[in-house]
Amino acid sequence: MSPVFRRENIYTFKIYSNEEERLHIHVLCDGKEAKFWLEPEVELAKNTGIPEHRLSEIKKIVEKYADSFKEQFRKHIGKRIDD
Repeated sequence: MSPVFRRENIYTFKIYSNEEERLHIHVLCDGKEAKFWLEPEVELAKNTGIPEHRLSEIKKIVEKYADSFKEQFRKHIGKRIDD
């Protein structure tokens, strides 16, 4: 199960279940994907094809919703651990 945390513009923000526990968010766009760490600060972890000019826009969105993403991530991980 991969919950969608947010959709904004052409981007979908989600995590993948059974993945590492370090806080992060995946961003999907036009069949491409990037991963951003949420702590200790928002930082690009991996990019598989999203053009550079979109990454700065995505980073701004991730920074804007970082606290919400962290909370949602923790809730999801907690459910996964408790299952």
